[in-house]
Amino acid sequence: MSISFDKALGIHEKALSFRAQRAEVLANNIANADTPNYKARDMDFSSVLAAEADKQQKGRIALDRTNSRHIEAEGLAMGDDTLKYRTPMQPSIDQNTVDAQMEQSNYAENAVGFQASFTLLNSKFKGLVAALRGE
Repeated sequence: MSISFDKALGIHEKALSFRAQRAEVLANNIANADTPNYKARDMDFSSVLAAEADKQQKGRIALDRTNSRHIEAEGLAMGDDTLKYRTPMQPSIDQNTVDAQMEQSNYAENAVGFQASFTLLNSKFKGLVAALRGE
């Protein structure tokens, strides 16, 4: 009997991936805090995760592969539908919409969420290993 990692790990694997992608977007915002006309972007984590959970319940839509060595087209494309522009609290003179304190706060919150997802995923793997060992 084989172990299905998709069923065993659930949505936690994707949540970890989405948190990492959001950290990259937030870090990019922080790096461009002084760039004129830069527009801050963010990913709505809850809506992206809900869409992924819905996709798992309804089944995945796969592309037809003409060769068995082709890679499956699956995952999150960081396009315009995923990333949203942030509305600034205080407009700046140079049209930059990055609020450094808000970005740092969001980054810290995302880091805590990432650590929580990682800890939960780690405990799932420990449970699988314990089941395999018969403990």
